[in-house]
Amino acid sequence: MTTTVPAADVASSLRRLYFVRFAFAVVWAALVFATGSSLGVAGVALLVLYPVFDVVAAVVDVRSSKAAQSVSVLYVNIAISLLAAVGLAVVGSSGIAGVLRVWGSWAVVAGVVQLVVGLRRRGLGGQWPMILSGGISVLAGGSFILQATKDGASLTNLAGYATLGGIFFLVSALRLGRARRNAVVA
Repeated sequence: MTTTVPAADVASSLRRLYFVRFAFAVVWAALVFATGSSLGVAGVALLVLYPVFDVVAAVVDVRSSKAAQSVSVLYVNIAISLLAAVGLAVVGSSGIAGVLRVWGSWAVVAGVVQLVVGLRRRGLGGQWPMILSGGISVLAGGSFILQATKDGASLTNLAGYATLGGIFFLVSALRLGRARRNAVVA
């Protein structure tokens, strides 16, 4: 027997997840900004932590959404985020340019995935920030790859990228709450 999870339950789970993702992104960005462009042990650990957290968030998302919708694209996100974490751990000692190339490549692919997921979830409400964030991630990823080719490349732009992504998660969480309230009133 197959059970169906009501869309309201999925939206509520996503809302909680998005609030957690916002908080994580802001704290992570502050820590990256504080460490500057240092690729010491703490800096590399922070870099690896971000895609690892993305894996955890995607697993939570899969578990809360699985019965209500197709989650195959989320499995792609899990795989690419794991690859990004490994790639960042490997290139962490080779310099900022290598880190920016790996991070940028991950941002491009993860942005496409986020865009697809947001488009598939439009019916839940609150997904336009996720769609916009996915598109911006693709563009930002390309800019990180280009930045890697220039002198004076820095990791502090990653803090801005994470902060903006966190803000999009916050806006989406707030819009999901409003969509849920409007559905209850209707």
